[in-house]
Amino acid sequence: MKNLAIFDLDNTLINTDSDHAWPQYLMAKGLADVAETEKQNEKFYRDYQNGCLDIDAFLAFHLAPLKNFSRAELDEMHREFSAQYIEPHITPMAQMLVQSHRDAGDELLVISSTNEFIITPICRLFGIENVIGTQLETDGEGRYTGRYTGTPSLKEGKITRLHQWLAARGESLADYGKTYFYSDSKNDLPLLRLVSEPVAVNPDAELLREAREKGWPVLNFKA
Repeated sequence: MKNLAIFDLDNTLINTDSDHAWPQYLMAKGLADVAETEKQNEKFYRDYQNGCLDIDAFLAFHLAPLKNFSRAELDEMHREFSAQYIEPHITPMAQMLVQSHRDAGDELLVISSTNEFIITPICRLFGIENVIGTQLETDGEGRYTGRYTGTPSLKEGKITRLHQWLAARGESLADYGKTYFYSDSKNDLPLLRLVSEPVAVNPDAELLREAREKGWPVLNFKA
């Protein structure tokens, strides 16, 4: 029976937060008001770390700039963003972890609360094609509207989106022998408690405490 290896992305497979880095890129390019964007970006990042993120307010802030550019412009921007802000934070250890599951024949999946525009190209750097991120609304011309659709993949939303993904494939978790989930954040405890093989990666204090209490493996890619 095949296994399912699920990965969080930010501060798990990459040693940075792509959601937090994207506004930094926009500010550096002169495409966002620095004072206001920096203030809001830091606030939302702290709220996420503290487990109290207002996801609707955050997404309204984070997705608004996307509607100002065509998809072709955004794709070019993302290539530059990734080269400068993401690829330097991909470690050989993270690549080896993904490859070990690939070599074992496991199904590979990333589930991230970060939106699909940002994470999909990053996941492809790891050769992962199955990607669940917060879904973005597009208009009739394919441009992003600045709004999201469906359930944001945050906290319990990751479980909802996982079951939807499995159902679309005609599957359930019972179709897999082992289900792994690798994450750094207490925000992911609902899904970590659901899978058969939870693994803490670069864990925050609350996740580390639960991992130790329950005997979950702990990996550190930032050492």
